[in-house]
Amino acid sequence: MKKIAVIILNWNGKEDTLECLESIQNMEQGTFNLKVIVVDNGSTDDSVDRIKKFIDSEKSAIKLVENQENLGFAGGNNIGIKHALENEADYVMLLNNDTQVDKNLMTELLKAMEQNKNVGIVGPKIYFAKGYEYHRHRYKETELGRIIWYAGGLIDWRNVYASHRGVDEVDIGQYDKVEETAFTTGCAMLVKKEVFGEIGFLDEKYFMYLEDVDLCLRARKAGFKILYKPQGIVWHKNAQSSGQPGSPLHTYYLTRNRLIFGMRHASLRTKLALLRESIRLYFKSDVERWAVSDFFLGRLGKGKSYGTI
Repeated sequence: MKKIAVIILNWNGKEDTLECLESIQNMEQGTFNLKVIVVDNGSTDDSVDRIKKFIDSEKSAIKLVENQENLGFAGGNNIGIKHALENEADYVMLLNNDTQVDKNLMTELLKAMEQNKNVGIVGPKIYFAKGYEYHRHRYKETELGRIIWYAGGLIDWRNVYASHRGVDEVDIGQYDKVEETAFTTGCAMLVKKEVFGEIGFLDEKYFMYLEDVDLCLRARKAGFKILYKPQGIVWHKNAQSSGQPGSPLHTYYLTRNRLIFGMRHASLRTKLALLRESIRLYFKSDVERWAVSDFFLGRLGKGKSYGTI
């Protein structure tokens, strides 16, 4: 029986985390052994106490790992991944704490993984959680909960942007084909243990944002296939722990990390264009100036200048 470890990263997000854990407990069991590892990323609220009470009250075998500081999405998840592999997990599922899962999620993802030995990473279809849509007033009440957040990954190499296929669209079955994709999102991805053995873990230079895309590209270069499996379903509240899209935190890390990502993976021509663009970004706003400065000064991981934002 295959061993699957689900890694849930918590940072001051106890309510979301507890709802996520409840949805996992309602998931149908299959021909696999499921272990849940919650990594608390240095929370400053009472998250740890609340999660411990949940584990005790549910008499659950959930493992709680406590980090003393916020190691970011990459560093926090890496702690969980290492713990999972030390306990002989065959697959590791990265799952955002602000998600809820369909009861058949793991069965569907595992099925896709085991039907092709060359598949290394599988991602599900992800909807906005009901009420968390970007443009919720645009939709009918009956459509809420079926608005797509992710239905495959796209990379615009000319401009070095990674985006989600189908975002904001009502799901009418237009993305129901199992297929290879450029990347899966770290919001919900199932990873074969051999991937980590071959290419290593999430790159902690990113701290958060684009480390999932980077992992997928490194996996593809190592010969693994990246698969989108739409029969697996997740609902996502979207950016609950890191601020809403467009916030200073969001802007800082996406600006800096896009430079890291582009200089690592893009063509020479695109790298030169990205360097020219960085000059424009430097003069655009204070947040982007700090982001560009930190990239060129090698202040990676948790941004050294970020604390002044």
